[in-house]
Amino acid sequence: MAELTPLAQLAAQHHVGTTFKGWDGSTQTVSDDTLVAVLTALGVPCRNDDDVASSLRAAELAPWQRTLPSAVVIREGDVTEVPVNAPEGADVSVQVVLEDGTRQQLQAEMTHAREVGDDTVARWAVNIPTDLPLGWHILSATVGSQESTCALVMTPRKLSTADRLTRTWGLMAQLYSVRSASSWGVGDLQDLAQLAEVAADKGAGFVLINPLHAAQPKPPVEASPYLPSTRRFFNPLYLRVENIDEYAGLSDADAQLLRKLAEGFQEANRSAERIDRDTSYAAKLQALELIYSVQRTPQREEAFQRFRQESGPGLGRFALWSALAETLPEGSPQWEDPQYLEGQQTELAGRITFHEWLQWLCDEQLEAAQRAAGQAGMNIGIMHDLAVGVHPAGADAWTLSDVLASGISVGAPPDMFNQQGQDWAQPPWHPERLAEAGFAPYRDMLRTILRHAGGIRIDHILGLFRLWWIPKDSMPGDGAYVYYDHEALIGILALEAERAGAVVVGEDLGVFEPGVQEYLAERGVLGTSILWFEYDDETPRPAEQYRRACLTTVTTHDLPPSAGYLTGRHVDLREELGLLSRPVEEEREADREAQDGVLSLVRSSTGLKPQSVQETVEAMHAFIAQTPSVLLGVALTDAVGEERTQNQPGTTAEQYLNWQVPLAGPDGVVLVEDLPGLARFDSLVRAIQG
Repeated sequence: MAELTPLAQLAAQHHVGTTFKGWDGSTQTVSDDTLVAVLTALGVPCRNDDDVASSLRAAELAPWQRTLPSAVVIREGDVTEVPVNAPEGADVSVQVVLEDGTRQQLQAEMTHAREVGDDTVARWAVNIPTDLPLGWHILSATVGSQESTCALVMTPRKLSTADRLTRTWGLMAQLYSVRSASSWGVGDLQDLAQLAEVAADKGAGFVLINPLHAAQPKPPVEASPYLPSTRRFFNPLYLRVENIDEYAGLSDADAQLLRKLAEGFQEANRSAERIDRDTSYAAKLQALELIYSVQRTPQREEAFQRFRQESGPGLGRFALWSALAETLPEGSPQWEDPQYLEGQQTELAGRITFHEWLQWLCDEQLEAAQRAAGQAGMNIGIMHDLAVGVHPAGADAWTLSDVLASGISVGAPPDMFNQQGQDWAQPPWHPERLAEAGFAPYRDMLRTILRHAGGIRIDHILGLFRLWWIPKDSMPGDGAYVYYDHEALIGILALEAERAGAVVVGEDLGVFEPGVQEYLAERGVLGTSILWFEYDDETPRPAEQYRRACLTTVTTHDLPPSAGYLTGRHVDLREELGLLSRPVEEEREADREAQDGVLSLVRSSTGLKPQSVQETVEAMHAFIAQTPSVLLGVALTDAVGEERTQNQPGTTAEQYLNWQVPLAGPDGVVLVEDLPGLARFDSLVRAIQG
C-alpha cells in the first residue's frame, strides 16, 4: 500500500475516510479537493502544505493540551482509564459528581510527561469506578486552583427493553394520511390514538408512525417528514383542536367559528386527492390563536409552567426561532445580529410563549395517544421515527449551529440505484463540537422524542457510525465519509431508551462496514429486514435465516405499497417521471425476475398458491410470520389495498406528490372508522398472525 500523503494523514487524524467502496465493489479514492473541503468544515486548516504540516502537529499535541477529554462515555462494567493533563509539579485532584449531586473522590496517578511547546505536561491516569450508576455525571479535575469538567456518561452494557419483548406485530402508518371523519383534512394525534385502539383490538402490539418533527411555524410547510425544521420538537399540525382543555372556554361566537372551520374539512377528509397541509395548518393556527386567548385555570397554568421549566432553554430557543421565522425572511442578516435578536426577545415575548404553549399541547396529546395504546393492550404502543437530519434553514440549523458543520450536507455515495449519489441537503453533527457540548443536544433530542413513546425507529442508524459529507456546490459523488464516535452515540441512545422503557429499532439497510449489525445487536438495538431486500448472495433468504432481533416487514415507505409493487406500478411511475436509466421493457423484465425469485420462495415456504394480488400480499405476510423476528410490521397501506407510492426517492414536489397521498383502497378513501370492518384488513391480520 502506498504511503499516505500528509493531507491523507491529516484526514485520518480527524476520522475522515480517504477511500470508499464504490457501488460496483471497487475501491474509490477521495479527491484532495474533497478532503480539503471536509477538513475545512471541521475547522482544520489545510489550504496549503504549511497548513497541513501545522495541523498535523496540532492534532498530535491536542490530546495533551486540555485537562480532560471533551466527554467520557462508557459502558457499565467496563474498566476505563481517563487521562488528565496538568503542568508538571502541579497538584491534581479528581472527583466524579453523580447525577444526584453526590461527590466521589477518585485516585489519580501520574504516569509520564512530555514537552508540549515550551512547557512540560504531566499525564495522570484516573480509573473510573465500574459500579457508577447509569446516568449523566460530571468528571471534575482541579489542577492547582483551576477546575475543569467534562460529561461522564455511564450507559447500559445492553439495552434491556428488547429482551423483555414477546413476539408481536404492529401497523406502520404515515399519520398525516390516516384521517377520521373529525380530522381537519390531515391525520392527527386523536386519529393516532384511535388507530392504536383499532390495531390493538386486532392483536397488534405497536403502531410505527412517520417522524412528527416540527416543520415551519406557518404555511407553506415542508411536506417531507424527513426534512424537518427540528428533530427535538413536534409539529402542531398534528394537534386535535377539539381535545384542548381550553376549547370548552371559548365564547359562543368563537366556538361556532371553530365548528365551521372543522366542517370545512369534511369533504377533504373523504377525498383521495392530495393532502393539503397548508390549508389545514392555516385553519388550525387560526383556531389555536383563539384557544390560546382563553384563560387557563391555575392548575393548567401550573402544568404549562412546569413543562417550560422541564424542557430547559432549548424550548425557548426553538420558540424564538418560530416567532422570528413567522416574519423574518430566510437568509436575512438579522438572524445573525445579536443586538437585533436581543431586542426581539422582548418584542416577541407573546409569540414565544405561544409557540411554547403549542409544544405543551403536543406533549399532552402525545401522552394521551400512548396512554390509549397501552390501555388498549399494546405492549409497546406508539413507536416514533427519528429522521436523519434537519432542514438547512430550520430551527435546529440556527439554534444548534455551534454543534453542526457548515458548508457541508449529508447524503449517500453513488450506488446501483442512484449512480450519481444522493444529496439530502441536511447539515451534519460536528463530531468534536458535539462531544465538547457533552452530547447534550443529542441527548435532549432523544429524551423529548422518547418522553411518550414505547419505541423509536432510527432512520439510517448507520449515520451514527459514519456519514457521507458532501461539500457545498459539489456533486453528491464528490464526498467523503466522516466517522463518528458510535460507542458514545449508540450508548447514549441505549441509556435514554432504557430510562424511557422504549424499544429501539435501527434502520440498518444499505452499505455498511463489517460488524455493524453485530455491534447493534450486542447493544440491544433491533435491526430492520425487508422481504424484497433479504438475500443470501444472489438467493432470496429463507424465512428461518432472518434475524431474531429485528423488525421484519414486507415493504417500507420508500417502496410502493405491496399491491402497487406487484403490479409494477413503481416502474410505470419511474418511466413517467423519466427516472429510468434503461429501456422500460428491460426494467420491467428485471423487476419481474426479482419478484419471481422472492415469490417462488414465498410459495414454497408457505404452501400457498395465491391467485390474486390480495392473496399474494397475504402470502408474503404469512412468509414473514415464519421468520424468528421478534417484531413484524404491516404497512397500513397494505391492509387497505392502497397502490399509490407515498414517496418516490429522487423526485421533487413538482414531479410527484411525495408525502401527500391520503390513505385509500380500491373503493376510495379509508378513514380510521372504516378499519374495524374492513374484510381485507382482517384477512391480512390472519396471515400475519399465522
